[in-house]
Parts: sequence; structure tokens; C-alpha cells
Amino acid sequence: MAELYILTPPRIEPGFETTLDAALSAGPVGALQIRLKDHSREDLLKLAPPLIKCAHRHGVAVILNDDPQLALDLGCDGVHIGQQDAPYALARKTLGPARIIGVTCHDSRHLAMEAGEKGADYVAFGAFFPTTTKAAKTAADPELIEWWSQLFEIPCVAIGGITVDNAAPLIAAGADYLAVSGGIWNHEAGPVEAVRAFAQLVKA
Repeated sequence: MAELYILTPPRIEPGFETTLDAALSAGPVGALQIRLKDHSREDLLKLAPPLIKCAHRHGVAVILNDDPQLALDLGCDGVHIGQQDAPYALARKTLGPARIIGVTCHDSRHLAMEAGEKGADYVAFGAFFPTTTKAAKTAADPELIEWWSQLFEIPCVAIGGITVDNAAPLIAAGADYLAVSGGIWNHEAGPVEAVRAFAQLVKA
């Protein structure tokens, strides 16, 4: 069964943890990725701890985007690295054997198998739909998830423009996690209703 993997908005205001708390209370969430792209490292050191505390209170794993050392310093459960970020070996050396390392693999079977062989805890495929969160370099097809889930035990994350309205084919294909940002925070009825709607969708 697919789980929700929520990404923060790229920019937040102090006190965002109240909004996050309400969203995490609304339904099952497997992971939270702190992806504050529009903030400096100094901002992150102030803004991230309340988010981490909030997520952990709900039993939700916290993944930091891009920076293994900062993930360690903040006490996150892991890091998500892109192809242009720290190499997997360095991330693993920094974080040790117990923390989670996820790797962006775009639409590439080769990159995913390579990440799996190195020891990645999950691989992320996308973008599956147009997204305003970032400029997607690749477009992936649900068939990629189906192929991966049939052959490999390592979980896969689907990412890129996912909403309640378009997620069903990804769930059917076997995605372990649905990574969602705008589909939560920009939902017309608000993030709480978005999480509830995703919970119903996954259950169905």
C-alpha cells in the first residue's frame, strides 16, 4: 500500500509547524522531507528543528533534502540526494549505516539499479506530471514504477506534480510512496483535507 511522503513548501514562515501539525494529524504520513529551497542554511538551522520535532511527535520520519552533514547536525532520520548532490558513498559515510538515504533517479532504470546496488534505502522516479515546485528534467511513466516494483525489494517513491486527482495510476503501478508538495499545501480545501483525501485514495 502506498504511503504519503510530504515535502515542505520551498519557503515557509516562522510558525509553519502549526500548519504541519494539523496536516500530519489528518491521516497516515510515512515521511516528511524538509525541502526549504528558498531559505539559507542559517534559516534552516532555525526553521527545521520545530518541523522535525512535530514530525517525530507523529511518528513520521524526517528526510532533509540535499545536505547529508546538515541532516546529521539537525538530527534528521535521513537525507534525499539528487544526481548533482553529494555522492551516495559520501552521504553514507556522513550519516552512518542506520539513517535513510534516498536517491533521485529521474526516469532512468540504470540510475535506479545503480543506486540500489550501492545501498540506497529508496529510489525516486519522476516527474510524473507537470510541476511548479521545480523545473523537472525528465518525464516518467507509471510503467517505470510497475517494472521496478515487480523486480526489486527497495521501495520506490513517485514524485512530480502528484495530486489527489492524478495519483491513482501511480498507486496501481505499485509506488511505495507518493511524494507530494503542491498537492498538499495548495489544495483548494487546504492541507488537512488534502491529507484526508490521499488517505481515502490509498485505502480505496
